[in-house]
Amino acid sequence: MSPVRIVDTTLRDGEQAPGVVFSKENKICIAVLLDQVGVFEIEAGTPAMGTFECEALEEILALNLNCRVSTWNRALIGDIQTSLDCGSRRIHISLPVSDIQIQYKLQKDRSWVLNKLQETVSFARDAGAFVSVGAEDASRADFNFLIKFACLARELGVERLRYADTVGTLNPFTSYNNVQRLMSESGINIEFHAHNDFGMATANTLAGVEAGAQFVSTTVSGLGERAGNCSLEAIVSVLDHFLPNSVQANQNALNYLTQYVSSVTDRVFSRP
Repeated sequence: MSPVRIVDTTLRDGEQAPGVVFSKENKICIAVLLDQVGVFEIEAGTPAMGTFECEALEEILALNLNCRVSTWNRALIGDIQTSLDCGSRRIHISLPVSDIQIQYKLQKDRSWVLNKLQETVSFARDAGAFVSVGAEDASRADFNFLIKFACLARELGVERLRYADTVGTLNPFTSYNNVQRLMSESGINIEFHAHNDFGMATANTLAGVEAGAQFVSTTVSGLGERAGNCSLEAIVSVLDHFLPNSVQANQNALNYLTQYVSSVTDRVFSRP
């Protein structure tokens, strides 16, 4: 099978865990350790949040790490421009795709979502950026609309779609079926992004990989909002056991990374 590529979002989604605030020095150290672990990409933060995020991102980019470094952005030209101004050329754009979020979070409709997707992806690509797109709350979306969204993203030159189980409603069987169908009907590469509300983030991520997802989203020890995300340490162990040679990770660096994040968050993590 194709190698599984880890997209770690500890510095963005992980920092949404209650009480977790990383200093600039913490962010830089975590980025260096993630690079030593061997992750494919680090989602380094949200520059639109302000000067502090921008300064941390600029210093991480200046390290010239082996892994890719990307930023998270709303589907707003201003967000994307801020990321570009910081020197980022790997842009992740997130848009809700479930009707409940489109209506109640955005107070918009499906046409607005598709128009925003086209506007912002085109803007980022015209600036020479690599673009990935997040289908926020994809697990609760109307599937026909999700396919339409994914197909448009592929036509616009997006290199992968993040299938986000934003509120953690999936089970492994549905995860497998949805990823397989989405890839078959849209032809786009999938990154699987799981939340752990029912304790199944790792199992759902494995199912997504089994269905063909080549990218997995993680955080160190599953840090994240509510019950957290798919644990980097757990999915590395699970993939190594069930799908040998599908993922490569430096275990010594991973052990040190876990210890470091535990110390700066004042949390005790258990390793799988």
